[in-house]
Amino acid sequence: MKAGRAVAPSRREGAFLEVFAAFLRLGVTSFGGPIAHLGYFRSEFVERRKWLDEASYTDIIALCQFLPGPASSQVGIILGMLRGGIAGALAAWVGFTAPSAIALIAFAYGVGALGDLSQVAWLHGLKIVAVAVVAQAVWGMARNLCPDRERATMAVAATLLTLAVPSALGQIGAILAGGAIGRLLLPGSSKEAGAPLAIPVGRGMAIASIALFVALLFGLPALAEATADRTIALISSFYRAGSLVFGGGHVVLPLLQQAVVPRGWIDNDAFLAGYGAAQAVPGPLFAFAAYLGTAMKSAPNGWIGGLVCLAAIYLPSFLLLIGALPFWGELRHRAGVQSALKGVNATVVGVLLGALYTPVWTSAIFSPADFGLGVLAFLLLVFWRAPPWAVVVFGALGATVLAMVK
Repeated sequence: MKAGRAVAPSRREGAFLEVFAAFLRLGVTSFGGPIAHLGYFRSEFVERRKWLDEASYTDIIALCQFLPGPASSQVGIILGMLRGGIAGALAAWVGFTAPSAIALIAFAYGVGALGDLSQVAWLHGLKIVAVAVVAQAVWGMARNLCPDRERATMAVAATLLTLAVPSALGQIGAILAGGAIGRLLLPGSSKEAGAPLAIPVGRGMAIASIALFVALLFGLPALAEATADRTIALISSFYRAGSLVFGGGHVVLPLLQQAVVPRGWIDNDAFLAGYGAAQAVPGPLFAFAAYLGTAMKSAPNGWIGGLVCLAAIYLPSFLLLIGALPFWGELRHRAGVQSALKGVNATVVGVLLGALYTPVWTSAIFSPADFGLGVLAFLLLVFWRAPPWAVVVFGALGATVLAMVK
């Protein structure tokens, strides 16, 4: 099989609208942060729509954990790409990101007059639903990817490591260790572990994409300094943030604060207000870039500035994914790589289990009532097969009722 030429039966041409509609619905309802997003994606595209199998999905998660940028958004971009090519990747990104970006742009224009949304009951209910979503993902993935005591032990070890080292370093270290142990101890196979990934780009495009990524990473700061152009400086700052940050949205916040506050582009109070609003919207936290661009004190600002910053912070993810996927699609079918992937997949389950406790559980479950609502949401998702959007509504209404009767 040549890289960039594999064709999976799940991919079809002209899927832009299908991909966009699926991810737009998730962009409206996917609260709970990147780990919860992975749970929503698994429920929607592995279990319900069957666009790919469990092994391929966890392989994609593993790849995105190795790359800088927003891991859950990158998983979504790959899912869209496998379904509908480059256009599908754009459809997935726009659909998943647009709701939160629009909400945060609106907030920057003055929606902050509505007050602090961080303590409202319905938002707390959505956080509880996120616990159930992640628990469902761990439940289903553990059954498929940790079927023996060796891999179950690796998953538990990964959980302990990520709890002991609660950072991107702990997650990446656990996955690297899982791959190394799997390569040494777990049996491989010359057969394919899952359905071939339909990769719509070849090696030439991949190499060009990586070259462009590097050129922009080093060239934009030099160009901004040489021209003293504020637009180029803005693009450079947000591109660098998207290029160098591992661990997702929360990790990028200090880098963004350092980039925009000391320069006087936005004051610290406005920065923190936007960060608070970002916790109350669904979708990726990287959409916070849209708020910052909109709230800038001088041009480019407003909605144009918001879109510029949003595009700049996500551009590295597109370039890196296009650069990595053709080679990943070839390597994942080699026996030795499959052995490593078995270990990686087991440790991904452990990483998710650790994330289920913190930050997902610790930010949502504060009382027996919260726990009871989470158990009911888990019951609806796992045993009643209720659609995630319906469980989101149930969680919001349930938490509102509980707040009223307290």
